[in-house]
Amino acid sequence: MIEIGRLVQEDRARWQELFTGYNAFYERELPQEQYDTSWQAFMDDTRVHALGAKLDGTLVGITHFLVHASTSSADVCYLQDLFTDPEARGQGVARKLIEAVTAWAKDRELNRVYWLTQEGNATARRLYDQVAVNRGFIHYLIPLA
Repeated sequence: MIEIGRLVQEDRARWQELFTGYNAFYERELPQEQYDTSWQAFMDDTRVHALGAKLDGTLVGITHFLVHASTSSADVCYLQDLFTDPEARGQGVARKLIEAVTAWAKDRELNRVYWLTQEGNATARRLYDQVAVNRGFIHYLIPLA
């Protein structure tokens, strides 16, 4: 059974393992300071939020998300990060995390939940195409740091 809930202090080490895996997938490395800053923000649960998925008591999936204003609707929820331990994939972990973020956003009367993924991320896109609408937007980025 998959249990979804807020991350707690006891999840810290395992969360960092999973978040490191997420960042490795996107071919980036974060300094320890960034992990510490992000973890503290999740514990504060004000600007950014995190949920974890546990399977038999072990943290096997994480998601990070935030709320921001919209010029054309009520505020929206951006699901920034989503990662499932490769050993737990195919068991519904990512789907449950997306459902939990969606429920969280509905409770706060937000207009929508959205996220980005790489075009070639076929494994994730199989799920995303089932649970959301791909509106065909192209993502542009100007790095500042």
